[in-house]
Amino acid sequence: MPESAAPLPPCPHLPPLRADLDWRSLHAHRGEERAGEFYFSCLEYGQTLWTRRLAARSLLCLDRALGADLTGDEPVLRQWPLPYAAMAWCLTHTPEGVFIGNPRVHFQHYAGRMNEPRREQRRWRAWACWALARAIQPSLPGDPRHVIREPSTAEIAEQLARHGHPGETALWQGVLATCVAGASHP
Repeated sequence: MPESAAPLPPCPHLPPLRADLDWRSLHAHRGEERAGEFYFSCLEYGQTLWTRRLAARSLLCLDRALGADLTGDEPVLRQWPLPYAAMAWCLTHTPEGVFIGNPRVHFQHYAGRMNEPRREQRRWRAWACWALARAIQPSLPGDPRHVIREPSTAEIAEQLARHGHPGETALWQGVLATCVAGASHP
């Protein structure tokens, strides 16, 4: 197999790779409550997509995990916290030549066009990921045609505290601090 087609190393913030996963792993949850099992399936399939060099699709799968209907006390979250660290790791470790798109624009559009259910929770999680993308890849431009007020990190933290799970703000801030520290040390 040519080096350019070699699988990517697994993300350490996602469940171990299961080679038998494909789109059907998420499709199986269609019409069901999208809670803990759906969340875990999104993380597993995100890992599969990542190792298959499908970075952009992997991020979309992590978006879906962030949209799962969880209260914050599910057992799966103790082992696999909300995937802010996984998102940051993938943004940081996407090799040149592997398509990831423009994550800043993706999250900007996602946050600005969010629908129900749990609109505010999902919207502020998208802004939180947007802030991670900006910290990791500060040269990425926003979309000048999508006129939207970009929130400060303080506002994102405030809104995550208001709409997210207990401890979610601290989880995100810890990941963001690591990203900012990494960006300031080449």
